Amino acid sequence: MRKMMLLFLMLMLLNVTSAIAQTADYNVVPRPQTITLQKEGAYVLDGSKLVVYPMENADMERNAKFLVEYIKEMTQINVATAVQDKKNVKGNISLTINPKIVNEEGYTITVDKKGVKISGATPAGVFLGIQTLRKSLPIVNGETSVSLPFVNIVDAPRFAYRGMHLDCARHYFPVQVVKDYIDMIALHGMNKFHWHITEDQGWRIEIKKWPKLTTVGAWRSGTVIGRNSTIEDGIPHGGFYTQDECREIVKYAADRYITVIPEIDMPGHMLGALAAYPELGCTGGPYEVLTRWGVYPDILCAGKEKTFQFVQDVLDEVMDIFPSEYIHIGGDESPRDRWKKCPLCQKRIQDEGIKAGNGQSAEDRLQGYFTKRVEKYLAAKGKHIIGWDELLGCDVEKSAVIMSWRGAEPGAKAAKEGHHVIMTPNSALYFDYYQTKDTWSEPLGIGGCSTVENVYQFEPVAEDLSPEQAQHIWGVQANLWTEYIAYPSYIEYQVLPRMAALAEVQWMKPEDKNFDEFKERVTRLREIYRLHHWNVAPHLWK
Repeated sequence: MRKMMLLFLMLMLLNVTSAIAQTADYNVVPRPQTITLQKEGAYVLDGSKLVVYPMENADMERNAKFLVEYIKEMTQINVATAVQDKKNVKGNISLTINPKIVNEEGYTITVDKKGVKISGATPAGVFLGIQTLRKSLPIVNGETSVSLPFVNIVDAPRFAYRGMHLDCARHYFPVQVVKDYIDMIALHGMNKFHWHITEDQGWRIEIKKWPKLTTVGAWRSGTVIGRNSTIEDGIPHGGFYTQDECREIVKYAADRYITVIPEIDMPGHMLGALAAYPELGCTGGPYEVLTRWGVYPDILCAGKEKTFQFVQDVLDEVMDIFPSEYIHIGGDESPRDRWKKCPLCQKRIQDEGIKAGNGQSAEDRLQGYFTKRVEKYLAAKGKHIIGWDELLGCDVEKSAVIMSWRGAEPGAKAAKEGHHVIMTPNSALYFDYYQTKDTWSEPLGIGGCSTVENVYQFEPVAEDLSPEQAQHIWGVQANLWTEYIAYPSYIEYQVLPRMAALAEVQWMKPEDKNFDEFKERVTRLREIYRLHHWNVAPHLWK
């Protein structure tokens, strides 16, 4: 009798656990602004249901197909899509545009006896709502239905710019790896992919007017072992993205409402280009594609008109590929050693009447001249520049967007000066940093440490900014530099789960954040990471 009772209790517990596993949970990452659960009632999602979308709306049709894929991925339940009509609205999942939603990426989700309705101000907002529903679904296999409790969700992001960066120049990664990274960005409700594709260690984008950029500049003879030791592996490394491959990546991202912002770093970090075209440097070379990491004195010559023709030719082809309103032109870590000794650069300083002042040398302001000239050229084409915070020391125009990496202070300073700012301080948001201080058993990294909690607690808007100045904090981004990251599994390890913490910084108001609650939600999100076979760093759960 006792054995029978024990067996009965075990079966009851199994049934309760199964019921919980089959029920959606709307407490996802990032957590929506408001989740209002109804007292009772649930929508049953099964294979008889449809995802319906407005007629003659290609974006919404694509959204519907994404949702069908996500439902299949999470639950193994097959649902179909259909154009919305009076007969199929009730009882199904409907995707709609609601112009009354103020934020262009805002959305609502209503689950009630009439069905499931995801509304957005734009198709992008609907897609973000779809991501929330996707992450709410239980991961089950072999079930014929799952339960969605009746709920009203109203949500919108805090920041307009929500980005992730990937350096494909220090190490080249195949197209599929880049697409997988974009999928991670979409899962976390982000909308910008900052793609770093030129460096001292390799030029990674095909430029047809300057073909040696890829035949020569995309390849190095080997890679240093460890942190700039005296030993190299002697294994040639390289690769580049054709223009067709770049367009393929742009479309893949755009289908997920993600803008690809390319970075062509200038005038520094250009040895990939100088190795191919030594006449673009101050000394004429010879130069080589570097096998080591660091900052080096050879940069583009600002005194030669051919340099500006090169830059314009490159940007013309980049603009033809990338529809982004913004082009990142770098501007960081550009030593002026060669400019100080270069007769042509000194003549440029004299001819342009450039003078030292306000703590800036004439060569500092020569970079300002260089940047303004590039900015003017892009502006004539309807584009704007983003640059690293070193541009603040170069007397650049206020229209330049500043990406604050050397801590948060340069970003606050830029906002006070009237620049739009993207906060990406290395102290919190450099994902090439270690995630633990106990590094003995970690893969070799560049150093530093930013834990998941450190990322989560970062506040992008400084307390001393006025409300008007705070409006200049356009967004937040984390950066993944790849000096020591040569494998896709290492990319995943470095960004997950820190990308989840970043998502809540980008999305939620600081007063709504709670790290202990986040840990519970990200533990559920980890199951989706595992579903994709992504390599997740374990430190948060130790």
